[in-house]
Formats: sequence, C-alpha cells, structure tokens
Amino acid sequence: QVQLVESGGGLVQAGGSLRVSCAASGRTFSTYVAGWFRQAAGKEREFVAAISGSGGVTYYADSLKGRFTISRDNAENAVYLQMNSLKPEDTAVYYCAAGRTTEALRRSSYDYWGQGTQVTVSS
Repeated sequence: QVQLVESGGGLVQAGGSLRVSCAASGRTFSTYVAGWFRQAAGKEREFVAAISGSGGVTYYADSLKGRFTISRDNAENAVYLQMNSLKPEDTAVYYCAAGRTTEALRRSSYDYWGQGTQVTVSS
C-alpha cells in the first residue's frame, strides 16, 4: 500500500517556474514507477511525466519535453516535477501516481493516486 501527498502548487505568472512535490509512504516505494498527470477544468486527466523506480528512465508527454523535469529521491520517498517557462495552458490540478507498471504513460495502469495540487498560471 502506498499513500501519496502532493504539495507545492500555487499561482505563478506566465514564464515563471514552479516545483511540485509528492511525498510517498511505504518502504517499497522505490519499486514503483511514479508518474505525474494533470487535469484542467472540463478536460480529461492527461499524462505529464513518469520515472522508473530507480530513477534511471524518464518519460514525458511530447508537448512538455524541455520545459518539465521529473525526478525522485527514494531515500526521501519523494517525487518531484520541476516546471519551467509555464504557460496559462499549464493550469490544472496536478496528480502524483504510483504503480508497478510497464505502461508508464497509461493512466489506468497506476494503482495509487494523490489528492492533487492546483497549479494556476496567470497571463
């Protein structure tokens, strides 16, 4: 069982940066793929980025490559998403997820989800 708690969301101006964090419970967190998804108002939840259990492999949504960076610290049971050059269209609730999956981009392959953290980018 894994519990996930996101933090670090907030209001930022376009062009700014923000880092959101996900704190995980459980001694086996390093065996889980961790992912970030986001859901804008009225839209489907979409994949943002994922990272393997060891942190050696990362995946990104094509549209976000170069602006967003996912990382993890297994000693701290934490996953991070660094977001740079933010745009108003990045406004969404950002969710952390974890799963023992070989399909890191697929939302349904994750077993555990956090409650989300709101990121708002003003123009």
